[in-house]
Amino acid sequence: MLHVSTFSIVACDLKAQAWGVAVASKFPAVGAVVPWAVARTGAVATQATANTTFGPRGLEAMAAGLSAESALAKLIAGDRQREYRQVGLVDSKGRSASYTGKSCLEWAGGLTGPGYAIQGNILAGPEVVRRMEHTFLSTKGELPERLFAALDAGSRAGGDRRGRQSAALLVVRPKSGYGGLNDRWMDYRVDDHLNPVAKLGELLELHQLYFGRSTKAQRVKLVGDVVRDLQKMMKGLGYYAPTNGKYDEATREAFRVFIDNENFEERASPDAGWIDRPVLEYLKKKLK
Repeated sequence: MLHVSTFSIVACDLKAQAWGVAVASKFPAVGAVVPWAVARTGAVATQATANTTFGPRGLEAMAAGLSAESALAKLIAGDRQREYRQVGLVDSKGRSASYTGKSCLEWAGGLTGPGYAIQGNILAGPEVVRRMEHTFLSTKGELPERLFAALDAGSRAGGDRRGRQSAALLVVRPKSGYGGLNDRWMDYRVDDHLNPVAKLGELLELHQLYFGRSTKAQRVKLVGDVVRDLQKMMKGLGYYAPTNGKYDEATREAFRVFIDNENFEERASPDAGWIDRPVLEYLKKKLK
């Protein structure tokens, strides 16, 4: 019997209308098993000897109006292997519930509060979930950042006592997917890695780079050394030859192609002559 030995946090931000799950484990592709979420309905993490039907069934029960606690009771009532299960839920109103069966391997347990459920099994100890709770509650920012911060804190506190292998972050919010055509705000997985939580953090940073927005104060004008740095990058990639620091027509057209190919067309304006500083710094680091 395989155990999805893991630690997870299920949480919501009712003001932002966002629900999500962050999870890590010494088990391959944990993101394919544990996290489930539907915007305006709730989120579920099913783990230990995971019953993957708990995901869709838990969401269906909460969509029908059941609280997280009532949905949990319904899930485990008819499950003959419930003592081997572990599951956390948060519903559309931020009510939470967590369950750890008596046969889950030590250390196993969880914590709940308004808007979050944290749970884990085969952990280094109870400090893992305590650190996750403290970090989630004390971290500022949007739900994805708070979920990741909690997961990272759990990993640093010892996490799965067998080691590390995979991690995932799933967050839903109405019309927050690509092009606003679905609710999948973030859906990132690290299926097999020596340090999966750290790698997941890198993916979260990339998401902010590609899909985020900087303030006008973070826009860098394309003049002087900034232009010269970009010209050097473009020359190295075969877009452009001169590196004279002049933002002339040839440079502008090369920059237009370059920034489009790098998928940063929303973070720069060739015509207005600016680029977001976080993107510029990322490109410098990537192409140095």
